[in-house]
This record gives sequence, structure tokens and C-alpha cells, in this order.
Amino acid sequence: MSYLFTSESVSEGHPDKIADQISDALIDNFLAFDPESKVACETLVTTGQVILAGEVRSKTYLDVQQIARDVIKKIGYTKSEYMFEANSCGILSAIHEQSQDINQGVDRQNKEEQGAGDQGMMFGYATNETENYMPLALDLSHALLIELANLRRENTEITYLRPDAKSQVTLEYSDDNKPQRIEAIVISTQHDDFVKPKSDSRADKDVANEEMLVKIKKDLVSILIPRIKAKYPQYAHLFNDEITYHINPTGVFVIGGPHGDTGLTGRKIIVDTYGGKGAHGGGAFSGKDPSKVDRSAAYATRHIAKNLVAAGVADEILVQVSYAIGVAKPTSINVVTYGTSKVSLSDGEISKKVESIFDMRPYFIEQRLKLRNPIYSETAAYGHMGRKAETVTKTFTNPYGDHKTVTVELFTWEKLDFVDQVKSAFGL
Repeated sequence: MSYLFTSESVSEGHPDKIADQISDALIDNFLAFDPESKVACETLVTTGQVILAGEVRSKTYLDVQQIARDVIKKIGYTKSEYMFEANSCGILSAIHEQSQDINQGVDRQNKEEQGAGDQGMMFGYATNETENYMPLALDLSHALLIELANLRRENTEITYLRPDAKSQVTLEYSDDNKPQRIEAIVISTQHDDFVKPKSDSRADKDVANEEMLVKIKKDLVSILIPRIKAKYPQYAHLFNDEITYHINPTGVFVIGGPHGDTGLTGRKIIVDTYGGKGAHGGGAFSGKDPSKVDRSAAYATRHIAKNLVAAGVADEILVQVSYAIGVAKPTSINVVTYGTSKVSLSDGEISKKVESIFDMRPYFIEQRLKLRNPIYSETAAYGHMGRKAETVTKTFTNPYGDHKTVTVELFTWEKLDFVDQVKSAFGL
């Protein structure tokens, strides 16, 4: 019997994502000037305020306030009526030095024996239901908001959009786990108060609000959805005339962003990963340097799962790894194929082979995926997984006027660079 599955996404202007982007911008700036920096930085955003807190061990000094303002400006919070604006918001920094008790468990004289920055378990997932080996509902949810942000910045076809937005996609699957169609799409987008009531009466306000909601729904269905179908033709067949659209279902959405809801780093861990598919160990990513295995091992397990699926080991794979703080070797590595394995090995036997192919000690993860580079700002909105691996050049400036230009590889964990090794190991 068919079943429904749903995933959600949030835009770069969502309060929690603002916090993630500020935290990861700090990570990038620290790593640009000191690749050995140890950073754990949390951000809180609310009406007119940004609070930075965390622990840092680094040889460099940064103007953290200016970095935060640059991020907020880039996202689009540039108008005073948003009640949160890049140039005028207050920014308080409570960042202090990392505890030596934690650092002694990570740093080693022999770098290869670098200990894990924390205990815990991390998961990586991949499925062949999409070209980028991501769950389809999440991929569509991200795509809707990326295109909505494009419409906002173009400011031509739709001129009233504000930065905060959320999306949700429900898919119908057949009983053999194949996506059949889109059942429902939910989009809540912040917007200008672009229809003024004729008077202050409740009735006139209701009329104005209803006019705005009708306009927003019409524009999103007639402008946004066709753009998605054109930009992602591989998904066009999933759209149909029976889709249930919930556009701003709670009503008008003028008050949004940090003025409407406080944002914190690390609160969108399911949006950041697999949209509810697979599993999650509970650790957030943004604001953490790669010595924190919450981040680096989650990327490494995604890298493993994606290369295994791409090599044909199974149609769907979940990889779990776990660590003890200060210990280099993982306490466990486990692979689950959900009964989709294409090789004559048990999941336990597959796990043993994976352990022999991929060195999961933290230092080797950092080296394999080139994680001690300023590559994290791009991860902080629209998901850390399923993104395009590419090489870019970035320039950073410190408070002393020094410039640092670096060429880095983004989303290295999305590369299919171990497929041949996997095929050889599994005889494929």
C-alpha cells in the first residue's frame, strides 16, 4: 500500500539559519588566518540583537561584530522596518578561550593520533532516488526556498518578499518505496504589508489581509512552481493538478525574522541533513571546527554512504560511527542497507569492509575531506548534504587590514572519489 513521507526546509532568512550562518562565518574567518584554530561558537538572534558566545583557541584576532553584520546584510536584513537590520542591530560578544581540559584530549604530538573532540554517534545517509543521492522530499523543499530567495533578490516578478521563509513537501511513495507524486506543498513566506486597509476597523483589516494572502498564493503557484519545474526537469513529472497547497496557512506573515522568533545556532539539524530519513546523532554542525566529530564525522559518513550507493553496493545506505572524547579510533562503525544490498554480504560484513577502506580517525577525516579550510559558510543554509562539490576562491580581511585569499574545495564529502575503491573491494 502507498504511503506519505514529508520533509521541510527553512530559508537563509529564518532566525535559526541566521544564527548558523554567523557562526560558520566566524569559523571560516578563524580558519582562513589560522587553520589550526579550535572554535565552538554559538549565536543567538532576536529583535535588534545578536549575542555571540563560545570558546576559541586561535592565533588570530577577528572583528566578530563586523563579520556578523556582513552576514546579516548578505542575507537581506537591510531595512529598519524588519526590526532587525545589519547596520543598527546590537552585537554582544561573550567568546572566550577554549578550556585546556578539552584541548588536551584533542591535540597530540603525533597529529595522526588526534583525539575526537567529543563523544557521540554520527550518521550519514544516501539513497539513489535522486541524482545527488538525497531524499527527494528534502531536495524539493530546499529547491523551493532557493528559488524563492532568487525571486526575492530579483525583485521583479514578485516584489513584496522578505527574507524569512519555510517550506514542506509531502510525497506519495509506492509500496516498493518509489516516489509517485507530490501530495502537498507548504510554504510560509514573510512579506511586506503591501495592501493597506481602508480604515482601522477589524473588517477592513481582514479584507486587506485576505487580499494579500490571495495574491501571495496566486504568485507562488503561478510563478515559483513553474520555475521549479523548469529548473529541475527531473522532478516535473511529480507535479500535478491535485497538489494541496498551503501558502501562509496561518495568515499574514509580516512580522518575521529575529523580530518574530528568536534564532539559535544548531536548531535545524534535520533540515541540515536528511529531512527525517536515515537517522541523526543529535549533534549540530555550524560554529564547530572540524576537530568536533559532530561535524567532521557526519560529513565523513555521508561521504561513505554516497560512494557506497554510487558504486552499487545498495540502493539505500545508513552509516553510523561513534567516538569517545579524546580517543582517535572510533568505538564503532555500522552500515545498514535496509534490505537493498546488491552484494552477497551481511550488513555486518559490509561494515568491516568499510572500516578497511575509510580511515575514520579524526585527523584522517580532516585530511581526506580537506576540512581545515574556510569552507563552512556555504553549508549554513539549504543543507550541508547533497550540495555541489566545487572549487572557489575567497578573500578574508582581518581588523589589521591583512587580506587572505584562498582557493578551496567546497562540499568535498559530496565527491564520488572512492567509487572505484569501493567497487574493487566489493568485487563490483
